[in-house]
Amino acid sequence: MRHTEFWARMEEALGAGYARHWAGYHVIGDLGGRTADEALEAGVPPKEVWRAVWAALDLPARDR
Repeated sequence: MRHTEFWARMEEALGAGYARHWAGYHVIGDLGGRTADEALEAGVPPKEVWRAVWAALDLPARDR
């Protein structure tokens, strides 16, 4: 997964106006206590970050 696909999925799940805010402030335990932004900046692959976001938001299986 590329970063562009990650952000498209985030915007689809949370809306364009809220996705970036959420990614910068919501700490996810599955990402080692980091936000999605911090994890991406640390080099965690976008697919792995998306899986953690997907679980944190309890999104439907079709969105995985």
